[in-house]
Amino acid sequence: MTVIAADLSAWLDTRRRDVEDALERYVPATGREPGLVWEAMRYSLMAGGKRLRPLLAIAAAEGVAERDARDIDAARQAAMPAACALELIHTYSLVHDDLPAMDDDVLRRGRPTAHVVYGEGLAILAGDALLTEAFALLAREPSAANPAMAERKVATIAIVAEAAGATGMVGGQAIDLRAAVSGGHALDADGLRDMHARKTGALIRASALAGAVMAGASADAMQAVGAFGGQLGLAFQIVDDILDVEGASADLGKTAGKDAAAGKPTYPSLYGLEASRALAQECAGRALEALRSAGITGQLPALAQWVVGRRN
Repeated sequence: MTVIAADLSAWLDTRRRDVEDALERYVPATGREPGLVWEAMRYSLMAGGKRLRPLLAIAAAEGVAERDARDIDAARQAAMPAACALELIHTYSLVHDDLPAMDDDVLRRGRPTAHVVYGEGLAILAGDALLTEAFALLAREPSAANPAMAERKVATIAIVAEAAGATGMVGGQAIDLRAAVSGGHALDADGLRDMHARKTGALIRASALAGAVMAGASADAMQAVGAFGGQLGLAFQIVDDILDVEGASADLGKTAGKDAAAGKPTYPSLYGLEASRALAQECAGRALEALRSAGITGQLPALAQWVVGRRN
């Protein structure tokens, strides 16, 4: 397992609890109809996971508030709805990614995938509902009592929508599907990087940016956080590719070796394992330098190290 510094470990425990509590409020177990749709949504949403994207949003909000000597608790509270919305979008992407028409996987977050439990049709609808509910949440929370907060919410919605849509995550998945059909040989190094920057990196970058925006980040802080998020997203995917080769399904919570079996393009297949590890470290180094250039600290640097050192 990855060794996590004591202060980061405590922060992760606390903030994950905050996120879980907020998700329970925003996607409750009862009181919404039709109940079967909400049950299927919650089956995947409340199955645990790293919660990396909401944690990045919260850490970015805290980091820019700390840099500018503003109220860190207020920044965290302002970012929490966006943090949860990002987890809803991420979960929707997993539900759809596991479908028979996509990766056709039967294991996610350590238990059967949504389409195995609820059937393919309802799994598709649950994913659709998670995505749509995410934007309803972004529009609704926090209540915009002043023009500045309303502007932040609109800016955040734009950032997240672009990252999740055709030029971002959806586009990256389309490239991945096309590459899989060709046996993974159609992508060169630049093509592989572009695919991952869209499929995985875009939402990770948007997570950091959303937290910064909701905390009222300045233009220079936004530029630094965006650069940090872009590099971290690539590092995350490189490590994910490595773990697909080296990891065990029980540790990963999903089926190991799927990419190789499907002939998908990955960093290890193109560069080899050792070079892939070096590339992940280089991305992390550039991410940390972006933060240093803007004087942003908090937990963002530690999260970057956690991402490249993870084993699941």
